[in-house]
Amino acid sequence: MDGMTSVDSDLYLDIVNFGHRTPGWFQHVAEAWTEAGLLLFAVLFLVAWWRARRGDPMALAVAVLAPLGTGVAYVISEIAKSGITEERPCRAVQGAVSLIACPVRGDWSFPSNHATIAGGAAVGLLLAWRVIAWLTVPMALLMAFSRVFVGVHYPHDVAVGLVLGSLVSILVVKLGTRPLAALASAMRASSFGPAQWLAGPGERRAAHAAPYAR
Repeated sequence: MDGMTSVDSDLYLDIVNFGHRTPGWFQHVAEAWTEAGLLLFAVLFLVAWWRARRGDPMALAVAVLAPLGTGVAYVISEIAKSGITEERPCRAVQGAVSLIACPVRGDWSFPSNHATIAGGAAVGLLLAWRVIAWLTVPMALLMAFSRVFVGVHYPHDVAVGLVLGSLVSILVVKLGTRPLAALASAMRASSFGPAQWLAGPGERRAAHAAPYAR
């Protein structure tokens, strides 16, 4: 175990030291990406839901469950962090100098919340909108790597976060798709305007409303 910890610390230092050797503009991009990636995932969730409003209820359910699964994964990672209480490497590893301010004591390191969200979002979007995987998977990997690059996480923090987010997202979609699809169908058949708008017109109603759109 100590050997693995030592290897992980050495890899962490190698990545952080590499970061210090990169141009200043690249360091700023990496720092910004750790947060900007979250915003971009949020935008993609909205686009996926909007697209799915004209699809069948199952597709709509998956699109809605994608951000929900990501949120559940985040809560689990936060609970795990509070129980495991691993110190941040920028404070625990001798000689480490992070590119950004080291998070305050009590903001624990394992697993990485950012990587968990990234993994959950990438997989959730892949399930809801497969053709966008070429964008979301690299986004998640780069976001996870950036957390080590700027010096606030060990490699194992982000690796476990990616896996945790992915698995929770898959589980939430698997368990929730059928009941949520039934709810979507009921909302589309409802006379309540906001419910109809949220659920969307579906395939048949969309085609009837715009028969020449194709």
